[in-house]
Amino acid sequence: MKTTLTQLSLLALIAASPAIAQDTTTEDTPAEAAQAEDAAPAENDASASDESTSEAPAEGSSATSELFDTGEPVGGETQEDSASYVRETNGDWDIQCLRAQEGEDPCQLYQLLEDEDGNSVAEVSLFKVQGQGQAVAGANFIVPLETLLTQKLTIAVDGGQAKRYDFAFCAQLGCVARVGFTEADINQFKRGAVANVTIVPAAAPEQEVTVGMSLSGFTDSYDSVEAAQ
Repeated sequence: MKTTLTQLSLLALIAASPAIAQDTTTEDTPAEAAQAEDAAPAENDASASDESTSEAPAEGSSATSELFDTGEPVGGETQEDSASYVRETNGDWDIQCLRAQEGEDPCQLYQLLEDEDGNSVAEVSLFKVQGQGQAVAGANFIVPLETLLTQKLTIAVDGGQAKRYDFAFCAQLGCVARVGFTEADINQFKRGAVANVTIVPAAAPEQEVTVGMSLSGFTDSYDSVEAAQ
């Protein structure tokens, strides 16, 4: 249980209340003093008994622990507890799915794009769509925030004709290009070996950063997912 500083102050004040009450007494008259003196031993015995009872909490009491935050698990979520999961992997593509309360789980293709040194450069999520004109599939490419957005994102399959795509927005996780692929684009992916994805760093606009998007396993992965409803 999380306890605020205000609560701690109140608890400290409550704990100090008996001591404050004992300090705030009135002066006794001689007769009252004599009577009090006769009754003092019994009262002292009773008071000592009460104090020992109140000051010695029962074994296993949680009164003290309520003043402290005992914490909660972080990062212990299992795959069964998570809303998303990897259904299968084909080649270099994962099929990520989202658990739906009703009907079939919607799924998409996913790949993390790394350079030759194993550094993450971009990631892509690709999925089928309906009713989007010429686009039969959509994809979200996420690249670093330090990308020169005006130079757009370029994709070329096996050194063929390249296409450029605008970036839609940037967020804390990176800048996102929302790409639509035609039937011809998808067929090119199915026949190809690698699609080169190129971006331009904002800090070095005269340079290009190109990373390969492997097409190994693309056909099996793409054909195994359904279009989002």
